[in-house]
Amino acid sequence: MNRTVDEYMALPYTIEIVPDENGFFVRVKELEGCMSVGNTKAEALEMIEDAMREWLHAAIEDGLDIPLPESLRKENYSGKFPLRMPKSLHEKLAKAASLDGISLNQHIVNLLSERHALDEVKRMLQGREDNRNRAAGGGNRRLAHG
Repeated sequence: MNRTVDEYMALPYTIEIVPDENGFFVRVKELEGCMSVGNTKAEALEMIEDAMREWLHAAIEDGLDIPLPESLRKENYSGKFPLRMPKSLHEKLAKAASLDGISLNQHIVNLLSERHALDEVKRMLQGREDNRNRAAGGGNRRLAHG
C-alpha cells in the first residue's frame, strides 16, 4: 500500500534522543539516516519532525521501501518461546547450570549463543573457501583458454 508522508508521520516510529555536549542528538530508529540535533529537547523533537518529513518525502519520491515502525512489524520477537526437550537432557542442563552457579535459562542462552557464533564463523569461513575455489577455478579456465 502506498502511503503519504502524513500517513507515515502518524505511525508510531521510535524517536531516540540523547544529550550530547552541544545539546541533544535525535534520530528515528527505523529510518536509517533520519537524524537531527537541537539545543534543547523540545527543539530537537521539532527538528526531527522536520527531518522525518523530508526523509519520507525523498524516499517516496525515489520509490524506496520505507520501513514500518518496529511495533507494527510482523516479526516482533519477545525473547521467549516454548521449548520441549527430553527429560534426560533437561536434567543434564540443569545440573550443568547449577555447577556454574547460574540459572538454567542463562545456561541455555549461553549454549545457544556460543553455538550460534560458531555456526556463523563456519559459514563465514565456508564462504571464503567457496570464493577462493571459484577464483582458483576461474583462474585455471583463463589459463587453459589463454
